[in-house]
Amino acid sequence: MSNPPLLSPLMLFGKYMFKSLRFTAAFIYVGLVSFLYLFIAILSPFHPNHVYYIGNIIGFGRFFLGIKLKFLHKERLDSHPSCVFISNHQHNIDVFFGGAAAPKRTVTVGKRAIIWLPFFGMMYYLTGNILINRKNKKSAYGTIEEAADEIKKRKLSVWIMPEGTRSLGRGVLPFKKGAFITAIKAQVPIYPIAISEYHQTLNFNKLNSGTVIISALAPIETLGLTLDDLPHLIKQSEEAIKNEVSRINLLAKNSNYHE
Repeated sequence: MSNPPLLSPLMLFGKYMFKSLRFTAAFIYVGLVSFLYLFIAILSPFHPNHVYYIGNIIGFGRFFLGIKLKFLHKERLDSHPSCVFISNHQHNIDVFFGGAAAPKRTVTVGKRAIIWLPFFGMMYYLTGNILINRKNKKSAYGTIEEAADEIKKRKLSVWIMPEGTRSLGRGVLPFKKGAFITAIKAQVPIYPIAISEYHQTLNFNKLNSGTVIISALAPIETLGLTLDDLPHLIKQSEEAIKNEVSRINLLAKNSNYHE
């Protein structure tokens, strides 16, 4: 039995409004908790565990979107030396997944333009994250040096998304050099983190949108490597994440199918 002529457009509009309201609520939540945490960050700027605490708080925003998270090998995130974490980057909502996965004593590297986002930008800076100007190569290289120094002097880890931009459903994009130069200069391991592709698997019109899988891979050592080893290190890391993304995509699809 076919729907009345007006029913289908009304249903489509209702689904659009439901999805829009969910995203609006999620990002209002991010703005609100950023505003509140900003006062804590002002009182204790650049504390090494700020990102861990605020990241986990922001990570709860995924519930507004009806997203379930599943972790594989999370113990590698919970117990690790100073290192460089790398992960694939798909959309702005990655903030909910990266936040939920953020380990202690870890900061991230983000675009300098983030500082202009109301509340979130200043909170992001004061919680110790590193801002990079990718349009200025000299400035960007200085940021790489800063990140390596932070790792060595303060025994921190740095989380970088080496694609340098959101993939928006285009698969894992080619990796840029910055994260790998940082790891080599600091002589710390790289911990690849694969996030399942959700561009076509999450359905935000459903109460339970679906599942995203985060898989922490075995570390890739850089001890003894030099910048001459950079091409091989990038290729090895990129292949590791691509292969794992392909594998967990199937797991996520099966999980979403059964939910």
